[in-house]
Amino acid sequence: MEMKRFLVTGGCGFLGSNISARLISEGMDVIVFDNLYRFGSAENLNWLKTKGDFKFLHRDIRNREDVEQAIRDTKPDVVFHLAGQVAMTTSVERPQFDFDINVLGSFNLLEAVRKYAPEAIVIYSSTNKVYGDLDQFNYEEKETRYVCSDFPTGFSEAVNLNFSSPYGCSKGAADQYLLDYHKMFGLKTIVFRHSSIFGGRQFSTFDQGWIGWFMLQAVKQSKDKDYPEFTVSGNGKQVRDLLFIDDAINCYLDAYKSYDSTVGNAYNIGGGIENSLSILELFQYLESRLDTKLNYKIIDKRASDQKVFVADISKIESDTSWQPRIQKEEGLDLMLSWITEMEENSDTK
Repeated sequence: MEMKRFLVTGGCGFLGSNISARLISEGMDVIVFDNLYRFGSAENLNWLKTKGDFKFLHRDIRNREDVEQAIRDTKPDVVFHLAGQVAMTTSVERPQFDFDINVLGSFNLLEAVRKYAPEAIVIYSSTNKVYGDLDQFNYEEKETRYVCSDFPTGFSEAVNLNFSSPYGCSKGAADQYLLDYHKMFGLKTIVFRHSSIFGGRQFSTFDQGWIGWFMLQAVKQSKDKDYPEFTVSGNGKQVRDLLFIDDAINCYLDAYKSYDSTVGNAYNIGGGIENSLSILELFQYLESRLDTKLNYKIIDKRASDQKVFVADISKIESDTSWQPRIQKEEGLDLMLSWITEMEENSDTK
């Protein structure tokens, strides 16, 4: 890859730290921008320091001066805008907090790029929640999962936007600002509407990162028969497609390299229908791998929870050389190994 300067906002988060590590390993000029607010981000920063040289900016995306100074001083060639409030439940509890990070923060970044680095390529991490709960479509309830009979191979970008929940509104507003700044000001923006990304360095919580969270509960229960039950919102038949972190990184890099085709576009990003999984199907995998019986309780479904979101990834595959390489079973094995190792390390401290 030609030597470029990359700015990664939220660069100590799950996706951000993994992308930063890849770029550092390839000898790129990397600037990591993060306020270290999120659980696990400080650990990811320490991990990044073992990967090589990079510049760390301990700043806040909500602060216009922080963002302007970062763009003005570094003048990046590429910005991976990954800083965000990522939990739907948090957005309901703290909608102002959610707005300030996702909408105001993204606006701050766009204005700074427009003023000081107008040739930079900006790729934004949006979400499938911009499509709302998708209840307007028809579903079949199978033994372990829901199936959307209207979109059996996944939802395309042609589905109407329908923001729902403060999180859906804030990410959707930023999503549209990114696309509009291309139309109105000629910025080189690209939007990724993600399904479920998973892998190492993902410090999941009960309201974000469902694969990692349920894996952690399963590992704890397999080690301690008295470990308390955990809860599942809804009946567990909700389906998402899984994209392993290495494939997600490749997607960002391929979109940047193919910017002549990708700029100004929004893409649904995920593992596709072959890599889809329901919560109950994840539990079957975990019980088999860990030789245990999971102890959990079903509670009411979350507001605006989609029965199914599987990305139709044909558009991004057409516009770039990218496609997922790591199938869900391999990715699940890799993540389970990472979580097991992290849990064992924590037990020895």
